[in-house]
Amino acid sequence: MAYLPSLRQLSYFVALAKELNFTRAAQACFVGQSTLSAGLKELEDSLGIRLVERDRQNVSITPIGLEVLERAKAILAASEDLVEYADGAAKPMTATIRLGVIPTIAPFLLPQVLPEIRNRFPSLKITLREDLTANLLARLADHQLDFALIALPYDVNGLLVKELLNDEFWLVARADDPALKGKEVHLPAKMAERLLLLEEGHCLRDHSLQACKRSDIRNAEGMEATSLLTLLQMVESGMGIALLPEMAVKGGLLNNTELVARPLATPTPKRVIALVARSSTARLEEFQVLSDCIQERFGASIRISRGKRKGIRA
Repeated sequence: MAYLPSLRQLSYFVALAKELNFTRAAQACFVGQSTLSAGLKELEDSLGIRLVERDRQNVSITPIGLEVLERAKAILAASEDLVEYADGAAKPMTATIRLGVIPTIAPFLLPQVLPEIRNRFPSLKITLREDLTANLLARLADHQLDFALIALPYDVNGLLVKELLNDEFWLVARADDPALKGKEVHLPAKMAERLLLLEEGHCLRDHSLQACKRSDIRNAEGMEATSLLTLLQMVESGMGIALLPEMAVKGGLLNNTELVARPLATPTPKRVIALVARSSTARLEEFQVLSDCIQERFGASIRISRGKRKGIRA
């Protein structure tokens, strides 16, 4: 019968799987290489399976080892959540929260929300990480982040998810662009061919494609933007049109440009801003506080703006 592995053995295995090098893995765990090797051997013996293959040049994880790896990460994350739960119960709302945010949300939402949180909970500290959705969720799973602010739809299976607000898409173009003619702005197929997109990896790219009911769009010049600012520069230079989230439009992204933003005809395509966490998170109180502050401070402004569905020009 297999013996229960220790958390230390599991942490050695996870470190080795990340580094694929015994020396670097031992350094990451602050132990000697012989200690790490012995711990991994004990783990393999207790489970009765081989987790690691190694020769003089390479280290690799066996197929069964890859399955064990995912379970080991989950066990370590749940164990850290348990410790944080005990610490938070003793000193509520005094922790440091590690928050990840995607680039198309961070500059428009956080300036409105973070000051309110600091005023209400001066002992609660929030550190920020801006990155693409896939990278944030990977860091969340590895316990490098506590929460992440992302945009749905996205695969969040197995996570704790709080949908906060709807963020509608607006069409952005030069003032003389024919796409802006008419009382309502639609996105027919021929107009979609002129749509400029962010590069692969940005969820806004996928959301824009969904708004056009397309699986892909290839710009004639093969040009894709690396950021929202670059996207606007491409539109301003006459290369095409773009879809922007309402929070970016209302957040002043078009300031100092000659571009015009118009809301799309109903049913208006949108994304859903959501806060996500591990299902085992011990920071449920902070999770709820952050959710409430966003809905109170930013959700209200979104609802007000929808009552004035006129074009915006910087």
